[in-house]
Amino acid sequence: MIQSLNFPLSQYCIRPYGSWEALGKQVRALGLDGLEVIADPDDLAADVPLHLVTGYHLTFYPDWVDFWRQDEKALLRKFRSWEEVEKIYRGQRSEDLMAQFREDLALAQKLKAPYLVFHVSDVSLEEGYTYRWLHSDKEVLDAAIDFANELLRGVEPGFEFLVENQWWPGFTFTEPEKTAYLLERIDYPRVGVMLDTGHLMNTNRQIKTQKQGIAYILEMLDRHGSLAERVRGLHFHQSLSGGYCRHNLGALPPDFPEEYFAAFAVSYGHIQHIDRHRPWTEPLCAAIIDRVGPEYLTHELSGGYPGGQMGALKRQLTTLRKR
Repeated sequence: MIQSLNFPLSQYCIRPYGSWEALGKQVRALGLDGLEVIADPDDLAADVPLHLVTGYHLTFYPDWVDFWRQDEKALLRKFRSWEEVEKIYRGQRSEDLMAQFREDLALAQKLKAPYLVFHVSDVSLEEGYTYRWLHSDKEVLDAAIDFANELLRGVEPGFEFLVENQWWPGFTFTEPEKTAYLLERIDYPRVGVMLDTGHLMNTNRQIKTQKQGIAYILEMLDRHGSLAERVRGLHFHQSLSGGYCRHNLGALPPDFPEEYFAAFAVSYGHIQHIDRHRPWTEPLCAAIIDRVGPEYLTHELSGGYPGGQMGALKRQLTTLRKR
Protein backbone atom coordinates (compact mmCIF):
# COMPACT_ATOMS: atom_id res chain seq x y z
CA MET A 1 0.00 0.00 0.00
CA ILE A 2 1.39 3.38 -1.08
CA GLN A 3 0.63 6.11 1.46
CA SER A 4 0.69 9.82 0.68
CA LEU A 5 -0.31 13.27 1.84
CA ASN A 6 -2.31 15.61 -0.38
CA PHE A 7 -0.31 18.70 -1.32
CA PRO A 8 -0.62 21.48 -3.93
CA LEU A 9 2.08 22.25 -6.47
CA SER A 10 2.21 25.81 -5.21
CA GLN A 11 5.09 28.15 -4.46
CA TYR A 12 3.12 29.62 -1.57
CA CYS A 13 2.40 26.23 0.00
CA ILE A 14 5.91 24.80 -0.29
CA ARG A 15 7.66 27.95 0.99
CA PRO A 16 7.11 27.27 4.75
CA TYR A 17 8.90 23.92 4.36
CA GLY A 18 11.95 25.43 2.65
CA SER A 19 12.08 22.88 -0.16
CA TRP A 20 10.38 19.81 -1.59
CA GLU A 21 13.14 17.65 -0.14
CA ALA A 22 12.52 19.04 3.34
CA LEU A 23 8.81 18.30 3.04
CA GLY A 24 9.64 14.85 1.71
CA LYS A 25 11.80 14.11 4.74
CA GLN A 26 8.93 15.05 7.05
CA VAL A 27 6.35 12.83 5.41
CA ARG A 28 8.74 9.92 5.04
CA ALA A 29 9.75 10.21 8.69
CA LEU A 30 6.07 9.62 9.44
CA GLY A 31 6.02 6.49 7.31
CA LEU A 32 4.52 7.89 4.12
CA ASP A 33 5.86 7.31 0.61
CA GLY A 34 5.27 10.75 -0.87
CA LEU A 35 2.66 13.23 -2.04
CA GLU A 36 -0.55 13.19 -4.05
CA VAL A 37 -0.16 16.51 -5.83
CA ILE A 38 -2.51 18.94 -7.55
CA ALA A 39 -1.35 21.86 -9.68
CA ASP A 40 -2.04 25.48 -8.78
CA PRO A 41 -2.08 27.11 -12.23
CA ASP A 42 -1.71 30.62 -10.77
CA ASP A 43 1.27 29.81 -8.53
CA LEU A 44 2.72 26.66 -10.05
CA ALA A 45 5.70 24.93 -8.41
CA ALA A 46 6.27 22.05 -10.82
CA ASP A 47 9.85 21.40 -9.68
CA VAL A 48 8.74 18.67 -7.28
CA PRO A 49 11.13 15.68 -7.45
CA LEU A 50 9.66 12.70 -9.27
CA HIS A 51 10.41 10.38 -6.36
CA LEU A 52 7.99 12.35 -4.16
CA VAL A 53 5.02 12.07 -6.55
CA THR A 54 2.86 9.09 -5.62
CA GLY A 55 -0.30 10.36 -7.34
CA TYR A 56 -1.83 13.29 -9.19
CA HIS A 57 -5.18 15.00 -8.71
CA LEU A 58 -6.41 16.55 -11.94
CA THR A 59 -7.62 20.13 -11.92
CA PHE A 60 -11.36 20.64 -11.52
CA TYR A 61 -14.14 23.19 -11.73
CA PRO A 62 -17.01 22.55 -9.31
CA ASP A 63 -19.47 24.06 -11.80
CA TRP A 64 -18.51 22.98 -15.33
CA VAL A 65 -21.24 21.01 -17.11
CA ASP A 66 -23.04 24.06 -18.55
CA PHE A 67 -19.75 25.43 -19.87
CA TRP A 68 -18.75 22.08 -21.41
CA ARG A 69 -22.15 21.90 -23.13
CA GLN A 70 -21.96 25.60 -24.07
CA ASP A 71 -25.40 26.22 -22.56
CA GLU A 72 -25.46 29.99 -23.12
CA LYS A 73 -28.73 30.54 -21.30
CA ALA A 74 -27.54 28.78 -18.14
CA LEU A 75 -24.13 30.45 -18.21
CA LEU A 76 -25.52 33.96 -18.61
CA ARG A 77 -28.05 33.35 -15.86
CA LYS A 78 -25.24 32.43 -13.48
CA PHE A 79 -22.45 34.74 -14.66
CA ARG A 80 -24.28 37.57 -16.48
CA SER A 81 -21.79 38.09 -19.33
CA TRP A 82 -19.44 36.15 -21.58
CA GLU A 83 -16.60 38.34 -20.32
CA GLU A 84 -17.23 36.99 -16.82
CA VAL A 85 -17.49 33.45 -18.19
CA GLU A 86 -14.11 33.89 -19.84
CA LYS A 87 -12.50 35.08 -16.61
CA ILE A 88 -13.87 32.11 -14.68
CA TYR A 89 -13.07 29.38 -17.20
CA ARG A 90 -9.98 30.95 -18.81
CA GLY A 91 -11.73 30.85 -22.15
CA GLN A 92 -15.13 30.91 -23.82
CA ARG A 93 -15.26 27.57 -25.65
CA SER A 94 -15.48 23.98 -24.48
CA GLU A 95 -12.19 23.40 -26.31
CA ASP A 96 -10.54 25.89 -23.94
CA LEU A 97 -11.57 23.78 -20.96
CA MET A 98 -10.28 20.61 -22.59
CA ALA A 99 -6.98 22.33 -23.39
CA GLN A 100 -6.48 23.10 -19.68
CA PHE A 101 -7.05 19.48 -18.73
CA ARG A 102 -4.75 18.24 -21.48
CA GLU A 103 -2.01 20.52 -20.19
CA ASP A 104 -2.64 19.22 -16.69
CA LEU A 105 -2.56 15.63 -17.92
CA ALA A 106 0.76 16.31 -19.66
CA LEU A 107 2.23 17.54 -16.37
CA ALA A 108 0.97 14.43 -14.57
CA GLN A 109 2.64 12.27 -17.23
CA LYS A 110 5.86 14.28 -16.95
CA LEU A 111 5.84 13.66 -13.20
CA LYS A 112 5.23 9.94 -13.84
CA ALA A 113 2.25 9.79 -11.49
CA PRO A 114 0.98 6.19 -11.14
CA TYR A 115 -2.63 7.33 -10.88
CA LEU A 116 -4.78 10.35 -11.73
CA VAL A 117 -7.87 11.45 -9.78
CA PHE A 118 -10.86 12.86 -11.67
CA HIS A 119 -13.84 14.54 -9.97
CA VAL A 120 -17.27 13.50 -11.24
CA SER A 121 -19.71 16.10 -9.94
CA ASP A 122 -21.26 19.46 -10.74
CA VAL A 123 -22.50 22.15 -8.38
CA SER A 124 -23.02 25.89 -8.71
CA LEU A 125 -22.44 28.34 -5.87
CA GLU A 126 -26.19 28.69 -5.44
CA GLU A 127 -26.78 24.93 -5.35
CA GLY A 128 -24.12 24.60 -2.65
CA TYR A 129 -26.54 26.47 -0.35
CA THR A 130 -29.96 25.47 -1.64
CA TYR A 131 -29.31 21.78 -2.47
CA ARG A 132 -31.86 22.22 -5.26
CA TRP A 133 -29.99 20.63 -8.14
CA LEU A 134 -29.90 21.97 -11.69
CA HIS A 135 -28.63 18.68 -13.14
CA SER A 136 -29.41 15.05 -12.35
CA ASP A 137 -26.79 12.45 -11.51
CA LYS A 138 -27.30 10.96 -14.97
CA GLU A 139 -26.69 14.28 -16.73
CA VAL A 140 -23.45 14.83 -14.82
CA LEU A 141 -22.30 11.25 -15.34
CA ASP A 142 -22.92 11.50 -19.08
CA ALA A 143 -21.06 14.81 -19.31
CA ALA A 144 -18.13 13.40 -17.30
CA ILE A 145 -17.98 10.27 -19.47
CA ASP A 146 -17.98 12.42 -22.60
CA PHE A 147 -15.26 14.67 -21.18
CA ALA A 148 -13.07 11.85 -19.88
CA ASN A 149 -13.24 9.94 -23.15
CA GLU A 150 -12.22 13.02 -25.10
CA LEU A 151 -9.36 13.71 -22.66
CA LEU A 152 -8.05 10.14 -22.73
CA ARG A 153 -8.46 9.45 -26.46
CA GLY A 154 -5.16 8.12 -27.80
CA VAL A 155 -3.40 8.42 -24.41
CA GLU A 156 -1.06 5.58 -23.50
CA PRO A 157 -2.36 3.76 -20.39
CA GLY A 158 0.67 4.52 -18.24
CA PHE A 159 -1.43 5.46 -15.21
CA GLU A 160 -4.63 4.45 -13.46
CA PHE A 161 -7.58 6.79 -14.00
CA LEU A 162 -9.53 6.96 -10.73
CA VAL A 163 -12.92 8.63 -10.47
CA GLU A 164 -13.64 10.35 -7.16
CA ASN A 165 -17.03 10.44 -5.45
CA GLN A 166 -18.65 13.64 -4.22
CA TRP A 167 -21.93 14.39 -2.48
CA TRP A 168 -23.09 16.72 -5.25
CA PRO A 169 -24.92 15.50 -8.39
CA GLY A 170 -22.79 12.99 -10.29
CA PHE A 171 -20.88 10.09 -8.76
CA THR A 172 -21.64 9.58 -5.06
CA PHE A 173 -20.83 5.87 -4.48
CA THR A 174 -24.26 5.37 -2.95
CA GLU A 175 -25.99 3.69 -5.92
CA PRO A 176 -24.12 0.73 -7.45
CA GLU A 177 -25.94 0.93 -10.77
CA LYS A 178 -24.66 4.49 -11.29
CA THR A 179 -21.14 3.48 -10.25
CA ALA A 180 -21.24 0.67 -12.82
CA TYR A 181 -22.65 3.01 -15.47
CA LEU A 182 -19.71 5.38 -15.01
CA LEU A 183 -16.96 2.77 -14.88
CA GLU A 184 -18.27 0.81 -17.85
CA ARG A 185 -18.43 3.81 -20.18
CA ILE A 186 -15.04 5.43 -19.70
CA ASP A 187 -13.01 4.13 -22.62
CA TYR A 188 -9.69 3.53 -20.92
CA PRO A 189 -8.23 0.18 -19.83
CA ARG A 190 -7.26 1.18 -16.28
CA VAL A 191 -10.30 2.82 -14.68
CA GLY A 192 -11.07 2.53 -10.98
CA VAL A 193 -12.40 4.44 -7.98
CA MET A 194 -10.69 6.77 -5.54
CA LEU A 195 -13.16 6.51 -2.67
CA ASP A 196 -13.28 9.66 -0.57
CA THR A 197 -14.49 8.65 2.88
CA GLY A 198 -15.41 12.16 4.04
CA HIS A 199 -17.35 12.88 0.86
CA LEU A 200 -19.28 9.66 1.33
CA MET A 201 -20.16 10.69 4.89
CA ASN A 202 -21.44 14.00 3.48
CA THR A 203 -24.16 12.11 1.57
CA ASN A 204 -25.87 11.21 4.87
CA ARG A 205 -26.77 14.15 7.09
CA GLN A 206 -28.01 11.81 9.85
CA ILE A 207 -24.46 10.72 10.74
CA LYS A 208 -23.54 12.19 14.12
CA THR A 209 -20.45 10.22 15.20
CA GLN A 210 -17.37 8.76 13.58
CA LYS A 211 -18.58 5.25 14.46
CA GLN A 212 -21.80 5.90 12.57
CA GLY A 213 -19.77 7.23 9.65
CA ILE A 214 -17.59 4.12 9.58
CA ALA A 215 -20.64 1.86 9.63
CA TYR A 216 -22.20 3.84 6.78
CA ILE A 217 -19.06 3.63 4.62
CA LEU A 218 -18.85 -0.13 5.19
CA GLU A 219 -22.55 -0.41 4.33
CA MET A 220 -21.98 1.38 1.00
CA LEU A 221 -19.05 -0.92 0.23
CA ASP A 222 -21.19 -3.96 1.00
CA ARG A 223 -24.00 -2.55 -1.14
CA HIS A 224 -21.59 -2.38 -4.09
CA GLY A 225 -20.73 -6.09 -3.82
CA SER A 226 -18.06 -7.09 -6.34
CA LEU A 227 -17.97 -3.50 -7.67
CA ALA A 228 -16.15 -2.56 -4.46
CA GLU A 229 -13.14 -4.37 -5.91
CA ARG A 230 -12.80 -1.43 -8.32
CA VAL A 231 -11.88 0.82 -5.39
CA ARG A 232 -8.16 1.26 -5.90
CA GLY A 233 -7.51 4.04 -3.44
CA LEU A 234 -8.87 5.97 -0.48
CA HIS A 235 -8.92 9.68 0.23
CA PHE A 236 -8.93 9.10 3.95
CA HIS A 237 -10.51 11.61 6.33
CA GLN A 238 -13.77 12.14 8.21
CA SER A 239 -16.46 14.76 7.91
CA LEU A 240 -19.16 15.20 10.54
CA SER A 241 -21.18 18.07 9.15
CA GLY A 242 -24.80 16.94 9.35
CA GLY A 243 -25.60 19.42 12.12
CA TYR A 244 -24.16 22.32 10.14
CA CYS A 245 -26.07 21.26 7.04
CA ARG A 246 -29.38 20.97 8.87
CA HIS A 247 -29.07 24.60 9.98
CA ASN A 248 -27.39 26.25 6.99
CA LEU A 249 -28.94 24.82 3.84
CA GLY A 250 -32.07 25.70 1.90
CA ALA A 251 -31.42 29.25 0.71
CA LEU A 252 -28.68 31.69 -0.18
CA PRO A 253 -27.55 33.98 2.66
CA PRO A 254 -29.40 37.32 2.48
CA ASP A 255 -26.16 39.26 1.94
CA PHE A 256 -24.66 36.85 -0.63
CA PRO A 257 -22.45 38.85 -3.06
CA GLU A 258 -23.56 39.26 -6.66
CA GLU A 259 -20.05 39.36 -8.14
CA TYR A 260 -18.82 35.82 -8.81
CA PHE A 261 -15.37 35.89 -7.25
CA ALA A 262 -16.63 37.61 -4.09
CA ALA A 263 -19.42 35.03 -3.92
CA PHE A 264 -16.91 32.22 -4.43
CA ALA A 265 -14.82 33.47 -1.48
CA VAL A 266 -17.89 33.39 0.79
CA SER A 267 -18.99 30.02 -0.56
CA TYR A 268 -15.55 28.49 -0.01
CA GLY A 269 -15.84 28.92 3.74
CA HIS A 270 -19.33 27.42 3.65
CA ILE A 271 -18.08 24.34 1.77
CA GLN A 272 -15.26 23.87 4.28
CA HIS A 273 -17.89 23.61 7.00
CA ILE A 274 -19.59 20.83 5.02
CA ASP A 275 -16.51 19.00 3.74
CA ARG A 276 -14.24 19.08 6.76
CA HIS A 277 -11.27 16.89 5.88
CA ARG A 278 -10.60 16.20 9.56
CA PRO A 279 -8.39 13.37 10.83
CA TRP A 280 -9.98 10.19 12.07
CA THR A 281 -9.77 9.87 15.84
CA GLU A 282 -11.81 6.65 16.10
CA PRO A 283 -9.53 3.59 15.71
CA LEU A 284 -12.38 1.58 14.15
CA CYS A 285 -11.72 3.58 10.97
CA ALA A 286 -9.02 0.98 10.20
CA ALA A 287 -11.88 -1.37 9.28
CA ILE A 288 -12.40 0.69 6.12
CA ILE A 289 -8.80 0.16 5.05
CA ASP A 290 -9.03 -3.54 5.90
CA ARG A 291 -12.27 -3.86 3.90
CA VAL A 292 -10.93 -2.11 0.78
CA GLY A 293 -7.28 -3.20 0.84
CA PRO A 294 -6.34 -0.10 -1.20
CA GLU A 295 -3.30 0.18 -3.41
CA TYR A 296 -3.21 3.90 -2.62
CA LEU A 297 -4.00 5.55 0.72
CA THR A 298 -3.99 9.34 0.65
CA HIS A 299 -4.34 11.14 3.97
CA GLU A 300 -6.38 14.02 2.50
CA LEU A 301 -6.41 16.51 5.35
CA SER A 302 -6.93 20.24 5.67
CA GLY A 303 -4.64 22.73 7.35
CA GLY A 304 -7.38 24.03 9.65
CA TYR A 305 -6.33 21.80 12.55
CA PRO A 306 -4.06 22.36 15.57
CA GLY A 307 -0.55 22.05 14.17
CA GLY A 308 -1.84 22.53 10.63
CA GLN A 309 -1.89 19.79 8.04
CA MET A 310 1.08 18.00 9.64
CA GLY A 311 -0.70 18.05 12.98
CA ALA A 312 -3.76 16.49 11.38
CA LEU A 313 -1.62 13.85 9.66
CA LYS A 314 0.10 12.90 12.91
CA ARG A 315 -3.26 12.64 14.64
CA GLN A 316 -4.66 10.33 11.98
CA LEU A 317 -1.56 8.14 11.95
CA THR A 318 -1.74 7.88 15.73
CA THR A 319 -5.35 6.75 15.39
CA LEU A 320 -4.38 4.02 12.92
CA ARG A 321 -1.64 2.75 15.20
CA LYS A 322 -4.35 2.02 17.80
CA ARG A 323 -6.09 -0.47 15.48
